[in-house]
Amino acid sequence: MDERFNKWLLTPVLTLLFLIIMYQYVSPTCTSSCTNFGDKFHAGESGQVAAAPAGPREDQQQPPLRDQGAERGHAAQLAGPAQETEEEFEELEEEEEEQDRESPDNGSLPKFVPRFNFSVKDLTRFVDFNIKGRDVIVFLHIQKTGGTTFGRHLVKNIRLEQPCSCKPGQKKCTCHRPGKKETWLFSRFSTGWSCGLHADWTELTNCVPAIMEKKDCPRNHSRTRNFYYITMLRDPVSRYLSEWKHVQRGATWKTSLHMCDGRSPTPDELPTCYPGDDWSGVSLREFMDCGYNLANNRQVRMLADLSLVGCYNLTFMNESERNMILLQSAKNNLKNMAFFGLTEFQRKTQFLFERTFNLKFISPFTQFNITRASNVEINEGARQRIEELNFLDMQLYEYAKDLFLQRYHHTKQQEHQRDRQKRREERRLLKEHRAHRWQKEDETAVTEDYNSQVVRW
Repeated sequence: MDERFNKWLLTPVLTLLFLIIMYQYVSPTCTSSCTNFGDKFHAGESGQVAAAPAGPREDQQQPPLRDQGAERGHAAQLAGPAQETEEEFEELEEEEEEQDRESPDNGSLPKFVPRFNFSVKDLTRFVDFNIKGRDVIVFLHIQKTGGTTFGRHLVKNIRLEQPCSCKPGQKKCTCHRPGKKETWLFSRFSTGWSCGLHADWTELTNCVPAIMEKKDCPRNHSRTRNFYYITMLRDPVSRYLSEWKHVQRGATWKTSLHMCDGRSPTPDELPTCYPGDDWSGVSLREFMDCGYNLANNRQVRMLADLSLVGCYNLTFMNESERNMILLQSAKNNLKNMAFFGLTEFQRKTQFLFERTFNLKFISPFTQFNITRASNVEINEGARQRIEELNFLDMQLYEYAKDLFLQRYHHTKQQEHQRDRQKRREERRLLKEHRAHRWQKEDETAVTEDYNSQVVRW
């Protein structure tokens, strides 16, 4: 009687034990989901959904699974590969859903609202810069726009196969192409002021090709050359105050050529604002009162084609027509440049330059919020007067800032889409790999079962 009762009791106990083991390994994710179910339920009663427990960080190693016994080893081997693959999928999904910190849709930053309509061609900037060929980057350096700092980045901070050679005590660096004695950069710190001190767009476009042909080898003259113009812009009020402080310390730039249509302006066309050698100690009011001060609307003048308005001959056309042509010319030239940056956005400037030319900087750019201009305290009346004197620069900067930020966000969005496409392709390959691995395991299992049957027979 006791033996029959024990046999009758043993059968359901073994069956129940087998079901528990199979349930535990057929559904390996139930542990976390079942334990969280109660938490979600309780949180739902209070009107809030409980947050899922955070997964392990990438730099933290997960503890190994404990050995559950030899009788369950084969089941664990079957569940292991699938679980690892699913974790890889989850990591890719999390990366895809991670929000871009600098995206305009990120709630942590104010959303950028474009004001100007630009085409995709205007926003897409990628230059197939061939540093080993004949391509040249030409830096148009506008005074007090952070051009000195940016110019040093170009010769000292770009990761190149053959870096620029900058010797101590020398202002210029040697920036040769790999394996050649030809320069790929036309700037203050590489070729010096070869077209004149702070040459503008009108001067550079007429001067640079001839200068580069003289420096180049005669055998290369038949090959085409691409010139990629770049520049930096700055908030007009800050730039104007910075130039005033610079002139106050003795700077004049009086050796600038201002070449236009093959000649420099006459003293009547471009009078000076001071009688002596320099304008040291000039007050802000005196600086603003000079009607011939080239600091007024300097950025527009240096980016426009001055030959369209008779160069420095103010009697060539009326003032309103001249201003309109200058502003439109500056906008067009700026838009068609290979690249321009803004002093107020150093990191974004670095980002766009690297994506435009496919060149990488060694060290990140630094945003200096405290400058000589920021230390100048002016009242609202003086600020308004500066804005009036630079009304063309104010319009140009508004246009430039909008184009710059649109390009930045467009480039970030394009990168994000490429990254998503790459992750989708990786997921597809992982799924194919998982399916192939499972198929091989099933074939192996069938072969083992058949072999075991043959041994029994």
